[in-house]
Parts: sequence; structure tokens; C-alpha cells
Amino acid sequence: MSPSLSMYQASVPVFVRALRNLKHVLEKGQAHAQERGFDAGVLLQTRLYPDMLPLLRQVQNATDTAKFGAARLAGVESPKFDDDETSFAELYARLDRVIDYLGRFDEAAFAGSETRAITLPTRSRGELKFDGRGYLLGFATPNLYFHVSTAYAILRHSGVPVGKRDFLGDH
Repeated sequence: MSPSLSMYQASVPVFVRALRNLKHVLEKGQAHAQERGFDAGVLLQTRLYPDMLPLLRQVQNATDTAKFGAARLAGVESPKFDDDETSFAELYARLDRVIDYLGRFDEAAFAGSETRAITLPTRSRGELKFDGRGYLLGFATPNLYFHVSTAYAILRHSGVPVGKRDFLGDH
């Protein structure tokens, strides 16, 4: 019988991989802008649709989802960021800070997290209540991939030559 998948294994390494791959596609986006001779900052404000958040906010939300997700599962406070990034370099630094933060967790920090009560305040739906397993599988992981996928889609829609391998990390 194989060992079961721990909450740590199902969260931190998954979050780190997604953020590393997001950084990779952002680097390709910045390089694409430089090769084409336009201001890469234009990409940071690009949206798929007017009522959607721009690339910059997609990256901020992805990093927030990962750092808050790990912290909530471990039962600790997450660092707060000011969301004041305005450049690719600042987004890379943010991604690196979150990846470093996630690297500080270990299996022991997640002991018992599958049943930990997690309550999220929301602006539109009031409080959302989860146990740790439901939070990880039904909220944190899908939310992270929503923002990473949207960032990827913005770049791809903008002509950046990224593909599935870039998204999945086979690069």
C-alpha cells in the first residue's frame, strides 16, 4: 500500500511549482516585449476583457492565494504585501518572496490541517467556512490556478510565444 498524500504535499510543492511556472511565462512576456520593441509595462495592464483584472493583479492574486493558503492551513499569520508592484522586476521579487516563504513550511506545520476550521471573509458572499481539506481542494488550489491560467492567457492572447510546456513547467 502506498503512503497517503499529505496536506503539505498537496499544497506547498504544488503552489511553488505554479508560481515558478508563472514567473517563467512572465519572463517570456517581458522578453517578447523587448524583442518587439514595445514597453513591457503595457502587458502588465492588459486584460482579457474590460471587467477582468489586468495581468499585474492576476500575479498579485496568485501569490496571495499561495501564501495565504499555506498560512491558513498551517494556522499561522501570512505576511501582508502592499500590492504596489508596477514592473516585471517587482513582480519577480514578489514571486521570489512568496516562494521563499513557502519554503519555510514543512510537513509538521500541516499536521491536522485537513480538519482545521478555516473562515474566509468575502466582500460579496459573507464568510466562507471550510475544513482544511475542503479549503485546499475546493478553494485555494482552484483559485491559484484560476489566476495563473488567466495570467498565462493574457500573455498568450498578447502574442507571447508560450505553450502548455511553459505553463506546466516542462521547460
